[in-house]
Amino acid sequence: MSLYAVGDLQGCLTPLTTLLDHVGFDPAHDKLWLTGDLVNRGPNSIGCLAFVKNLGAAAQTVLGNHDLHLLALHALALPTKDKGISATLNHPDAPELLAWLVQQPLLVQDTERQLTMTHAGIPPLWSDKKARKLALELEQVLAKPKTRLIFLANMYGSEPRLWKNSLDGMERLRFIVNAFTRMRFCDEQSKLEFNFKSAANTAPLGMLPWFAWPAPKRKHRIVFGHWAALMGHTDNARMVALDTGFAWGNHLTLMNLDTNVRFCCDTQGVISEFDEQAFARNTDEI
Repeated sequence: MSLYAVGDLQGCLTPLTTLLDHVGFDPAHDKLWLTGDLVNRGPNSIGCLAFVKNLGAAAQTVLGNHDLHLLALHALALPTKDKGISATLNHPDAPELLAWLVQQPLLVQDTERQLTMTHAGIPPLWSDKKARKLALELEQVLAKPKTRLIFLANMYGSEPRLWKNSLDGMERLRFIVNAFTRMRFCDEQSKLEFNFKSAANTAPLGMLPWFAWPAPKRKHRIVFGHWAALMGHTDNARMVALDTGFAWGNHLTLMNLDTNVRFCCDTQGVISEFDEQAFARNTDEI
């Protein structure tokens, strides 16, 4: 059995099926992790949702910020000018697929492999255990229709930016969801910064990419997506960045987490293979 992980699909199903065919993915024996944001920018959000759902126990996705936005638009009947999102929401299969999507977690762990996956990452002050506990806290809110609606109606916004164990109510839940689904830069105390979204070397004063800070409380390797500008690079073997911006004209990355081999599919369907060390050396070849 092999464990694979793939970066943000963003409504682009064809490169995923191309990659899975290339590696001989067998849902009877293999497992696929997805870093979230299954939907929105690409042409086939419904197809992505249906494909992952139909893989059953062979696939596990986490919720990303685009997934949560789609769920909020659906649950709250909010208007949108985005024609692609409207088409997704109006598709006859949308109610069933979104009912499945909202049941997905914010974090998954493989304790045997010492792996954790979230959409955006984990603040450096949180341990593996703490991250799991806080993800479960929000997942329980999403699991109940009444508390889900309240949360989705109030999740937007960037405050509070600094974590405190004493946070409660929507402030607590908003920090948790922002950390797991929107985070890029933070300071040493895990204070989040949302105004900067480009390359890792563009951090504002006092800030670094969240994965660049020491995290002595964590033992797990972290698998994440969300930050396409990284193009898969963190300069840290324990931080596995997989969003490589296929929806922006770049490529989709699938990684065998057991062998550390990356498979990159470009917009022409051409696949390149790299082990982790070769990938770090050959940024310009993809």
